[in-house]
This record gives sequence, C-alpha cells and structure tokens, in this order.
Amino acid sequence: MSDGQLILVAGALLAGGVIASLLAARMRVPSLLLFVGLGMLVGADGTGWIDFSDYELARTIGIIALALILFEGGLTSGVIEIRPVLPAAISLATVGTLVTALIAGLVATLLFNFSLLEGLLLGAILSSTDGAAIFALLRNSTLRRRLARTLEGESGLNDPIAVLLVIGFIDWIQKPGYGIGDMAILLVRQLGIGLAVGLFVGWAAVRGFRRARLNTAGLYPVASLATAAISFGAADVLHGSGFLAVYLAGLALGSANVPAKQTTTAFHQGLGWVAQIAMFLTLGLLVLPSQLGGVALEGTVLAFVVVVIARPLAAALATAPFGFSWRERGVLGWAGLRGAVPVVLATFPVIDGVHRSVEFFDIVFFAVLISTLVQGSTFEPLAKRLGLTTNEPALPRPLAEAGTIRRLGAEVLEYPVAPDDAISGARVRDLGLPREAVVNVIVRGAEAVPPRGSTRLRSGDIVHVLVRARVAAEVRGLTERWRTGPIGPPPRPVAPNVGRKPVFSAWRWSDRDGNPAQAVTVRGQSVIAQLRIRRDEPGGLWVLADGRYAVTGPVAAAGSAGDLSAWAAKRLRSAQPDERAWLQTVIGALAADRHEMRRGDWA
Repeated sequence: MSDGQLILVAGALLAGGVIASLLAARMRVPSLLLFVGLGMLVGADGTGWIDFSDYELARTIGIIALALILFEGGLTSGVIEIRPVLPAAISLATVGTLVTALIAGLVATLLFNFSLLEGLLLGAILSSTDGAAIFALLRNSTLRRRLARTLEGESGLNDPIAVLLVIGFIDWIQKPGYGIGDMAILLVRQLGIGLAVGLFVGWAAVRGFRRARLNTAGLYPVASLATAAISFGAADVLHGSGFLAVYLAGLALGSANVPAKQTTTAFHQGLGWVAQIAMFLTLGLLVLPSQLGGVALEGTVLAFVVVVIARPLAAALATAPFGFSWRERGVLGWAGLRGAVPVVLATFPVIDGVHRSVEFFDIVFFAVLISTLVQGSTFEPLAKRLGLTTNEPALPRPLAEAGTIRRLGAEVLEYPVAPDDAISGARVRDLGLPREAVVNVIVRGAEAVPPRGSTRLRSGDIVHVLVRARVAAEVRGLTERWRTGPIGPPPRPVAPNVGRKPVFSAWRWSDRDGNPAQAVTVRGQSVIAQLRIRRDEPGGLWVLADGRYAVTGPVAAAGSAGDLSAWAAKRLRSAQPDERAWLQTVIGALAADRHEMRRGDWA
C-alpha cells in the first residue's frame, strides 16, 4: 500500500475503535470485546481487507502499547493513593499470579494433552490481569476505594511477574538443564533491575519537570513520553523488567506536583486508548475464526476454569492476611479481567518456536472473550449486590489544573465537590488551607461565585484554589480530608467563668512567641481555632482556650471580642493600607463570630 493508503487504513481503524466504544456503552458490553470483533471483521477470515500474520510485529506493537498503558496507569494512580493497599496489591500480583498460573497450567495440560511445561507456559500467559481492562472497568465503577486501589495496584504490578514467568518457562522448555533455580534467579534479577531503573528515572523526571521552564504546556507530554521510553528501554537494555520500570516511573510522576499535570495525564489517557485499540485489533487480526473449532470446547472450559476457579482461589489466598472480608475477597477474585496482556504474551512462544504455540492464540481468544464478557458485564452488579459500592467513583477525582502559572511560582487547582464529600455544606474558611493558598473563585452551575470565608460550599461546586508551588503538596494532601472529613473547627469549649472581665494585653510578637502564622499557644493559652489568616504578613485571628480572642503578627493582642475590636479600630487611624485591610477583616470577623455564637452556628 502507498503511504496515503496506510494512513487511511490506520485512521479508519481508529475511527472504528471509537465507534465501537460508543456502541459498547449503549449496548452495555465491554468495549474491548468490540475491538476484538472489529479486528476479526477486517481480518483474513472476515472481509479480508487486512491479511496479518506477523507475530514479531504483533509483539512489538503489544510491548509498546503495554508500556504506554502501564505508564498511564501509574500516572493516574500515584503512590499516595495505592500506598495503603500496597501490601495486598503486591501479594495479588505475586502470589495471586503464581497460583493462577499453576491452576490454569495443570488444567491446560489435561485439556489439550500438552506436556507439563507447555501447560504451565499457557497458564503463565493467562495468569495476568489486564491493566487496560481493569482501568476501563474502574473508571465507570463505584466500587469502594480500598478495593479499587488494590485492583489498580495489582494490575500495574502483576504484568512484570507474568512476563517473567512466560520467559522462564520458554527457557525451561528449550534449554537443557534449565530449572526452577534459574527461573528464580531470572525473577530476582529482572525485578531488581526494573525496580532500580524505574525509581531512578522517576526521581529524575520529577526534578526535571519541576525545574524546567518549558515555553508551552504541550512540551510536558513530550517529556513524559520520553520518561516512559527511557525507563522501559534502560531497564530492558540492562536485562531488567521494562514493564516494572515504566510503571514505577509513571507512579513517581503521578505522585508529584509537577507543571501541566492535567495536560500530561489527558495526553497519556488518549495514548492508552490508542494502545488498547491497537492490541485488541491485533488479537482480532491474528485469530482466524475458521481455526477456532479445534479448541473451542476445551478453550471455553479453560477460560471458565481461570475465571471461576483459578482467579477467585488465588485472590482468596493472596489477600487472606490483609483483613478483607469474604465478600471483598470474592469481588477481588471476580475482577481478574484478561485482555491485552495475554495477547502480547502469546506472541513470545510463537516467535521462539515453541511446539504447538500457535494454538495459544486461539486459546487466548476464548480466555479474553469469556473474561471480558462474563466478568466485565457482571462485576458492577455483583459488587452492588454484595454492598461493596458507594455513591462516588472508584477512582477519586484528581486535582485538575485550571491553568499553570509556574513561572510566577504558583498554580491554580480545581476541586469538584461531590454530594457526599465532607466539605459539602461547609464554609470556605473550614477548608484548612495554608497561608499561601486561597480560594479565588467558586464555579456554581453557570455562575462564578466570589468566595468569602463564610460562603458555604454546595454539591456540584467547583472550587478553584490559587496556591504557591511550594505548598501545593500540602493542598493536595488536604483533598482526602475534604472527601472524608473531619472538616471545620472542633466544638468550641465553654469559656471558664472566672468572675472577672477577661484580661486584655497587646505586645510586639517575638521569636519566643513562636510562629505567628501557625500559632499553637498565645501567652500560655492553647489555640483551639483559627478564624482568619493574615495574607500580607505571617499572622492570624485565633480563639483561645480561655474564651478570649488573639491577633498575631508583628503586633499582637489578646482579649475579649469587644476589647480586641476597640484595639483594632484605634490602630486603624494610623495603619498602613495592608494593615488597615487586615484590621478591618479582624473587626468584621469578630462581629460575625459573636453573631454565630449567639445563633449556635459556630461549628
């Protein structure tokens, strides 16, 4: 074909993939299944438009696509999100993968009259869950966060294990004297090198992103693509696991506050879809329906064994030490979707000339078909029936950049308020933002609401936060509390009745008094709440344990609301503009707080 024809075919296939995804959403079937059908439709046994049987090219396409999918998975996850479930995810990725490979391999040996090593090789090919399928499933799911994060972490970590098992069994079949000890050495070497390379490249990429001052946000996705390629390629050249390295590099970038993060993430999500479409089209092109009859019955039985027995049993064993209930372990077992990864792994023995390996593709087809159709279609209803879903997305909403003003040392971040978020109904001043972050606008429907400290947030609001880059990590850490609570100040204790008027005092703040912007005590009295943050100077307006109020800053004062208001009004006469604005804020805040205390609406 000419260059124009090749480009036309590629565009038509991508368009077909997009249409297939739209149809899948309307038909309520997994879109990956229609991608396979599209490949079969245009393949040699379908319309015959594309006669494709190049397994080496298929493997190259698959490896590149899988690397992009794993990088995108790490980028959209981040260490912060999966850290609490990391032990369980690692156990599923290792113990779960090994148990699945063993059970599937023994059953394949009996069904297809394979040798034991050939059966175990096929079991290894079918052992890994598919990152692309899992991510697609979770994006439309309301599964509990802990379970979703466990599945997400497993899907990124088990691919390297499955790849190494496949490589090890191929060597065991073809090399005299090769044994389980050699395979163990292979696993340790590949995983160790992949771990080291992934962590180093991720660390270097984060620092490069933060220090770079690129002229356009469009260059940051190019830099992230370079990160993915370097991490995979360096690990592979050093005989390590490129898949582990690229996933860890993505995790590093996903965990860091770097410029143009939303742009970069959206770019890689698009690449991930292209990779999924390419891999499943490849499977459809390589599988010839006319040759499926010979393995149809046995392939279907093996697929059901993997789905119904091997994966659930492996998940139950792997997660037993981590406090999951039987219902949760059942859902984890049912979520082991097979997809693009077995497609890639099935090319390895074909290229290396393993006996009967061409049959593996036909068998993989049934595994992918059954897993995608049965598990993908019933997972969410099963989770709901078992009471393991919530009212929010399984994958939490990330902070999104409304714009990056990196050169000025700041970023604008946005946060959508969900109905069951803890901040729904809370006031802006209850968000707990640091001194160098401020809510600059609230988007409510089609309107922009100028925020005040007393403005209450509603479900559906989008909160835009202007934040200095150096405290962006602190703001990001707040988002989990915004979702789950607690929000706002604790209940204010009743001021002790000492039988006399509260003492008023004013003084110049010194280093002995502590940090005026983060006061813990003021003149020996504990701080129980912060009412306002001072922006022009380090300082604030505080409530003390003895019922008095305190103003901190270059000049400090403590006393009753009336005394403090009178003191602020007196200073207003000679104050500079910045201090004048602050003192007016103090007077207004004291009046508002007294009003709310009388209404009982303080906390």
